[in-house]
Amino acid sequence: MKRIFYIILILVIPQFIVFGYITNENESQRNIKLQNYTRKADRTVKKVADHSKYKELQQDFERPQDVTNACLSCHTERHHEIMANNHWTWDRQEKIYGKGVMSVGKKNILNNFCVGIASNEKMCTKCHIGYGWTDESFDFSQAENIDCLVCHDQTGHYKKGAGGYPAKDLDLNIIAQNVDKPGRANCGSCHYAGGGGNNVKHGDLDKALNSCSREVDVHMAIKGEDMSCTECHVTENHNITGKLYALSSENKNRVTCEQCHTQKPHDDKVLDNHTYRVACQTCHIPFYAKVNSTKMSWDWSEAGKFDEDGKPMHEEDEKGNHIYMTKKGRAVYQDHVKPEYFWFNGLASHFLITDKITSTPVQLNTLEGSYKDKGNNCETTQCSKIMPVKVHRGKQPYDVLNNTLVQPKLWSGTKNDSAFWVGFDWEKSIIAGMNYLNLPYSGEYGFVETEMYWPINHMVSPADQSLQCADCHTSSKDGRLAQLSGFYLPGRDHFALIDNLGLMLLILTIIGVAIHGGIRIFIGKKNSQH
Repeated sequence: MKRIFYIILILVIPQFIVFGYITNENESQRNIKLQNYTRKADRTVKKVADHSKYKELQQDFERPQDVTNACLSCHTERHHEIMANNHWTWDRQEKIYGKGVMSVGKKNILNNFCVGIASNEKMCTKCHIGYGWTDESFDFSQAENIDCLVCHDQTGHYKKGAGGYPAKDLDLNIIAQNVDKPGRANCGSCHYAGGGGNNVKHGDLDKALNSCSREVDVHMAIKGEDMSCTECHVTENHNITGKLYALSSENKNRVTCEQCHTQKPHDDKVLDNHTYRVACQTCHIPFYAKVNSTKMSWDWSEAGKFDEDGKPMHEEDEKGNHIYMTKKGRAVYQDHVKPEYFWFNGLASHFLITDKITSTPVQLNTLEGSYKDKGNNCETTQCSKIMPVKVHRGKQPYDVLNNTLVQPKLWSGTKNDSAFWVGFDWEKSIIAGMNYLNLPYSGEYGFVETEMYWPINHMVSPADQSLQCADCHTSSKDGRLAQLSGFYLPGRDHFALIDNLGLMLLILTIIGVAIHGGIRIFIGKKNSQH
């Protein structure tokens, strides 16, 4: 019997040791390898010069452009850098996967939030780093129309209005004299507010990041690393690294976790092997929209309804999110959202307003990649990795006969205009928007389902709150990677033939051990009788 016991121990104990080795990494927080980054405790914050002492900034500014001219009188070459920046042009030449080199950017790419900026510039350019972009006649070569304050204001009072002009009643002198390097609030004044409200669009960019705990984001936590945006989005000569996959296609000028954390950050071979095919964000951002809700769907077909008194309707959920508005239709909001997961190789394609709809839902920005896309060398060349993504689902107007998406005119500051938010007439608003772009419209519209993909990069959780092995390596329908097919995932996938053969071998082994042990016992007793 002792022999049988020892044999079972030899077979079973190593399995527990291996399992413990694999799972132990998720039970404690290890030191993370870093490069190209200085921790908060060793960081020296260097302030810029006291601008309140400069006479150029003590004049009475009648126009916001006068502030810019004062800035450029000292910072003489900066406007050339800024005007080459996509934050200024909202346009870039890029090779779109499957289409060739084309002009893409916020200027002309469609989305399934407010659809697009064409004919709506005066509203959309509240988040442009310039003054006066109200229609297609805006002159991008005029340096004085650069808005220096939106990125450099440190008073916290600066706000932009229609056409990108400063809001009324701002003291531009006080603001111009209190400037510094851009902080989170500067970047967030636009990037948090995309889609018409805080955290609406991205899901992982929320004003809560301005003052958050480590549970919300380990990088930006006030009592943690307290990092600014530009510590990852490294900026030189006003070239800001990092681009949004909703608006860009090529895999260049990106920000990566590896630029600070290296390709092998865990000091653990099993976990570091995961980084070849699993993005850091996949394990370390288990949820997004951790504080405030984010919009998950937007149905424009429901817009334009009024109550019995002919007044606009407005419904909110228990958290104050606008789930129905006459202006915008019906929406669904969620918080603490589990991402969806896709294979992604860093390239994206885009559905253009001139493209024909061939299938639904229409994918407005396809993330390219598959399990088979392993690259030439995953250590040096971007291969496909599993990436966490927010998928925003919409229902937006399209041309039924031409089978293309359309650009409606939504906003106007003039009464009796054709804009939808004025007359709530889809036909008139679509005609106005398509005429603005000089594109054909058949005169018959409908609504089509669309999807848009937003890779998740912010709201990084502490290591001890990251995904555990069983979150992915499980056969449960609730497993994180349950819907990601095309590859074998241990713990999730099973092959009946192999499983049955393995079970049969195990049973035969146990039977063999039992028979062998029984024979030895029988022979031993027989020998003892002699």
